[in-house]
Amino acid sequence: MTVRITKLPNGLRVVSDRMAHLETTSLGVWVAAGARHESEAETGISHLLEHMAFKGTARRTARAIAEEIEAVGGELNAATGLEHTAYFARVLKGDEGTALDILADILLNSSFDADELDREREVILQEMAMIQDSPDEIVFDLMHDAAFPDQPAGRPIIGTEASVRNISAGDLRAFLAARYVPGDMIVSAAGAVDHDRLVRHVEALFGGLSHKLSQGHLPARFEGGARVSKKSFEQSHLVWAFEGPSYRDAETYTAQVFSGLFGGGMSSRLFQEVRERRGLCYSIESSAWGLSDTGLVGVHAATGPGNMAELIDVVGSELRGIAQRGPEDSEMARAKAQLKAGLMMALESSSARAEQMARQLMIHDRLMPPSELVAAVEGVTAEGVAAFAARLAASRPAVAIVGAGKKSAEYARRAEAMAAV
Repeated sequence: MTVRITKLPNGLRVVSDRMAHLETTSLGVWVAAGARHESEAETGISHLLEHMAFKGTARRTARAIAEEIEAVGGELNAATGLEHTAYFARVLKGDEGTALDILADILLNSSFDADELDREREVILQEMAMIQDSPDEIVFDLMHDAAFPDQPAGRPIIGTEASVRNISAGDLRAFLAARYVPGDMIVSAAGAVDHDRLVRHVEALFGGLSHKLSQGHLPARFEGGARVSKKSFEQSHLVWAFEGPSYRDAETYTAQVFSGLFGGGMSSRLFQEVRERRGLCYSIESSAWGLSDTGLVGVHAATGPGNMAELIDVVGSELRGIAQRGPEDSEMARAKAQLKAGLMMALESSSARAEQMARQLMIHDRLMPPSELVAAVEGVTAEGVAAFAARLAASRPAVAIVGAGKKSAEYARRAEAMAAV
């Protein structure tokens, strides 16, 4: 693999990894603008902007966009997160220019037609209604609100009904002009790509953007607490989350190893104890993810309402067990092997590799060689994991419960209390 990076005069960076054995290319534009960059009135604007990018430009109708990318057998998509929005494509070798021209057109020349905007608002409102029928979606929204109340990081990425209805075409243009600046944009490509040719295309399409300073965002403040929904579902969902390290913190690797051995796979403590030994639920998993200034480490499980109290007690007991006695050498080795395998497997997928490079440049302002990532994982110690678990167990969690009926608040209080060592 051959990795090259070029920075245009206006600050936009172009990164590519030529994977000579591939006949396809994955490429996209990653923008350091997402839901946490929105004001309260703008809640959901990043997501709405992503939708509207495909609804027509000065040169192409929405149908023309779809037909042109599919005429070369390509795929086009986008995704909105808390800190980034990505617009990406996958095409056959030689068709990178077509994909990049479409991506540039939807980012620079979207028309934001009033009728299209009204229709897309209704589409998003239907998406919101769908979420309200999904307990696993509701429970995570509630947890984020408990973790980061009255902050952009705690608001739903999709927005609210009121905010989406009130966002205008002018608001979209203003957000685009303020946040989609070349210094916060990265074009990343992996696969059958020629770097010099890619740079020429990018410069021709994006070189006219003026250099502007990034506006940044307000720091996130983890608070914790409990949120519940009494809406009735067949199962009760629990999310139990603690403040974790940011992705710029070296302890992020400790958090990942802890999460892996705690509930990251079929051999993990929670899976073995909760599902295999006690049969309390079909699935249970832990995760650790970061933002630029904070992070979350959490557990998600779904069970019958009558099992919720025992489930909470078991999760709390397993957390305290790691904190007090530390992890075993064998589970440390398994968790590290899973992490390293995931890192290496990403190098074999052009789409995963393109995203990985873009994120590393945004996070660290450089690419991290695989050997450095592996060394960071290997450097995590059992003592470090035990100390990390102890800090979680001694901290206030963010708890969300959905589908447990009138007992939801009681269970949420139980989960909060069970965190204390």
